[in-house]
Amino acid sequence: MEIIKGTLLLLIVLGLFSLFSYKAPKGMKAMGALANAAVAAFLVEAFQLFVGGDLLKIEFLGEVGDAAGSMGGVAAAALVSLAIGVSPVYALMMGVSVAGLGLLPGFIAGYLIAFLVKWIEKRIPGGLDLIVTIIVAAPLVRLVAVWMQPVVDATLLNIGGIITETANSSPILMGIILGGVITTVATAPLSSMALTAMLGLTGVPMAIGALSVFGSSFMNFILFKRMKFGDRKTTIAVAIEPLTQAHIISANPIPIYITNFIGGASAGVIVALSGLINNATGTATPIAGLAVMYGFNDPFKVTLVALGCAAAGLVSGYIGSLLFKNVKIKTADQISREESKEKLEEAEEKLAI
Repeated sequence: MEIIKGTLLLLIVLGLFSLFSYKAPKGMKAMGALANAAVAAFLVEAFQLFVGGDLLKIEFLGEVGDAAGSMGGVAAAALVSLAIGVSPVYALMMGVSVAGLGLLPGFIAGYLIAFLVKWIEKRIPGGLDLIVTIIVAAPLVRLVAVWMQPVVDATLLNIGGIITETANSSPILMGIILGGVITTVATAPLSSMALTAMLGLTGVPMAIGALSVFGSSFMNFILFKRMKFGDRKTTIAVAIEPLTQAHIISANPIPIYITNFIGGASAGVIVALSGLINNATGTATPIAGLAVMYGFNDPFKVTLVALGCAAAGLVSGYIGSLLFKNVKIKTADQISREESKEKLEEAEEKLAI
């Protein structure tokens, strides 16, 4: 029952984020900023703290990672403000104002107050707008973030807690659910790193997230290569980081999302049955996720399971290319031509006006 509850809550959260991405003002840019904030804070933490500090025993690198990991809220508030169009100085001012708070509270506060700051920049005379921003926006962005912190703790972290607690009781089912969902999210506007960081996943669930996304690199490489979504550069790029090809993925959601769920679920089951753990939250990313796993587990076992996930990804990518070989797709060239046509039409409309 707890598994069903946790899964339903997770799907609701993902649905809300998707709705935000497509319907909120500058929602897609804001979600991109959230993903970038997770990279800026948690990817550095993963490499430097857990690999450099814990695994290699280099104290200074551990300090670097610890410092970066504590700045999730700062990165989120600053980057989402920049994405919305706030000037760099004011965006960073908003970021440092939420120091010590989490990734999502910083993101929400930064997103909301950024529109106020833009209004201040536009309406208040130069020079005076700086004073108004300091007096009004800086404390306001922290106030919103502080208000949101307990809400996030009571929802997202609670979902993460439910998932973590039930992972041991039903490992196969949890592997299917988490592996499939996290791998699919890795190709969506909300990155897998941001999702796992917000849920606070650790232990077996985080290991599932890290290695299922690692396996998806091989899966997406085969899928893109056989389906001919783009050229060689596109195929390599999607294997390294799916979000770099978000325009192709969003134009071909059915074959890509379904194949990723199948491959992720397969890898998730392998990891769940292996008993591997990962206590570095937010490391659902191909290279760093795999590297961090060596800091918490037997290296030989990690290598063996990673090879299994890679094999599952290759097979799933091949199966996906067979299942959807007759499905009409949009290639990178077609999308580029359509975007160029739209820009040309917009330019002609402006000239007509």
